[in-house]
Amino acid sequence: MIHSLLQDTIQNGRIEWQRHALEKMMERGISRKAVKEVLLNGEIIENYSDDKPYPSALLLGWTNNQPLHVVVSFDAMTGWCFIITAYKPDTEHFESDYKTRRVK
Repeated sequence: MIHSLLQDTIQNGRIEWQRHALEKMMERGISRKAVKEVLLNGEIIENYSDDKPYPSALLLGWTNNQPLHVVVSFDAMTGWCFIITAYKPDTEHFESDYKTRRVK
């Protein structure tokens, strides 16, 4: 996924919030504003180019000095992105950089 295309998509309001994502965000106290901030300023840390129906990626960003992960998919044909989920990563599953998955 090309981050500049994703940023353009967000800035132009071509974003679809999946029901699951919104439910989980509410449970976790994560705002749409925080998710958009990660999408615009965060770093792609994993690409899932084989995901269906569209390729997706895991982004890491920081809001209020806290790490935040966002999973987003992108339809290059229509120029729309789809928010799959957002969560606050922990050091049980990620190294202290919040980018590297811990091997179990």
